[in-house]
Amino acid sequence: MTDTQRADGATRPAAGDTPRADSAPRTDDRPPRLTRLTFHGPLSEARAAGMVARLAGAGPATVLDIGCGWGELLLRILAAVPGARGTGIDLRGEDLARGRRNAEARGLADRVEFRQESAVGTRRGPADLVLCLSASQALSEAEAPAHTAEALRELRRLVADDGRVLLGEGFWERPPTAAELSGMWPDATADEYHSLARLLDLAVAAGFRPEWTETANADEWQAFESGYQADTEVWLAGHPDHPLAAETRDRLDRHRARWMSYRGVLGIAYLTLVPVR
Repeated sequence: MTDTQRADGATRPAAGDTPRADSAPRTDDRPPRLTRLTFHGPLSEARAAGMVARLAGAGPATVLDIGCGWGELLLRILAAVPGARGTGIDLRGEDLARGRRNAEARGLADRVEFRQESAVGTRRGPADLVLCLSASQALSEAEAPAHTAEALRELRRLVADDGRVLLGEGFWERPPTAAELSGMWPDATADEYHSLARLLDLAVAAGFRPEWTETANADEWQAFESGYQADTEVWLAGHPDHPLAAETRDRLDRHRARWMSYRGVLGIAYLTLVPVR
């Protein structure tokens, strides 16, 4: 779980020890950022391929990615559906720039746009396919866990009646203990996430039927969390006296301690949702 994205994501580190070809080259000696990750969350290549095949099979003409980051799944779906057009929205310009570079490298730049803007109240729908991977907080200004129900209602507004939504959302695998909560992010509470059963009930109440329900496994989580830190850990080992070393070390150690606290307790569900007409 990242400092900026609490507990959600869709990810897998790229193979090998070198940055991906579509990652931005570093021109200074600052810590690198997320070059090992293909997706920004616990999502394997095998699971992603199944998602792309299932979602592309519905033949969406328009795809909207909420809190897209660099939009890896968005780009894969566009590649699988010739003629489809996509829009990714996010607030982080660095990630959007990576998405644009990837789109250009894959010959998709003329079919996708990456926009730096808020998703709250967005008028960019309805789309045939709406992706919202670990970004439900981007659709609501409510506090957790109330934001989940509001985000689901927004997703129903943003998807076409015959479309699909892919939602990636955190949930408790089991109720966390007080000791586990104390080691997680600041002010973590037991009611911050729903159970998987409650999450599915909220999706139904918002006007969906769950076509497909799957959850990230332990290998996907470990690949994500390791990949999230790996480049910076290697950088720190080689730059122990760098002016940024102390704060980088503190951040890495804090993140690892939090992961050890929510490991096996916090889950990610990937729900493919069909809107009820």
